[in-house]
Amino acid sequence: MSTVQTLIDQYLDGPKQLRQAVAGMSRAQILTRPIAGKWSTLEVVAHLADFDPILADRMKRVIAEDKPTLVGADENKFAAALAYHERDLQEELTILEMTRSQLARILKKLPDSALERVGVHNERGPRTLQVLLETAINHIPHHVKFIIEKRQALGLK
Repeated sequence: MSTVQTLIDQYLDGPKQLRQAVAGMSRAQILTRPIAGKWSTLEVVAHLADFDPILADRMKRVIAEDKPTLVGADENKFAAALAYHERDLQEELTILEMTRSQLARILKKLPDSALERVGVHNERGPRTLQVLLETAINHIPHHVKFIIEKRQALGLK
């Protein structure tokens, strides 16, 4: 199996992990903040749904353009301004699944050598397509840990 295909498989697994993490939670449970100073489960999912398309756009630009500039985004400003508690959980999960499904189809057409293509992040400097993809792969599992922590604080399995 190629490196690209291995990464695609990991990338597509993220939304499944997230769906498992939120399975069976009520609207009240996803809105509560059981751990002081931390986002609610819905806020975490909305954050992921907002940033996954940004990560996908960065990868598309690296694939299509020569050393494009990749612009950072402030997660706290997004959370404060984009009505995270008014969002629909299923819609947010669907956005993640569709974003990743679309990009996976694009990535499948690439040779492994494409992973070396570079974009320049305005805050973090040069980033290869592989680094961007690995960042996206790790983003959902990173946040799933926090959802599991919230489930435990709520007494859910």
